[in-house]
Amino acid sequence: MSGSILDKDENSILADDVTSQPSNRHFRDAWVISGTVISEDIDSARRLFKEKIREIRKPLLDAEDVVYMKALEADNTSAKTASATKKQNLRDAPAASAIISATTIDELKLAWDTSLLGDSPYA
Repeated sequence: MSGSILDKDENSILADDVTSQPSNRHFRDAWVISGTVISEDIDSARRLFKEKIREIRKPLLDAEDVVYMKALEADNTSAKTASATKKQNLRDAPAASAIISATTIDELKLAWDTSLLGDSPYA
């Protein structure tokens, strides 16, 4: 007896009937069933990718607020500018051109900015 697999639109298929599916579950909520094949919808995957960025950047922005406040208290103009720039880059991260232009899941995974967001959850 096998279980059913649901895709993003709640279409189902028996697990034993699947002939092809993604190699991992990173974008499970973007899966689409076509016949016996499960693939990933790139538009839905982009949305999930951006949500993950927003989740990861929240504590980074909070930490950067502390850095900015310390620079403000010390009246350190260069530190304030650097902090403000980093915060803006974090805010802009979900709109990165690499995310928008990605046409495959592999390209999307490569769009993770490790220098800004840290280790990729998709590695």
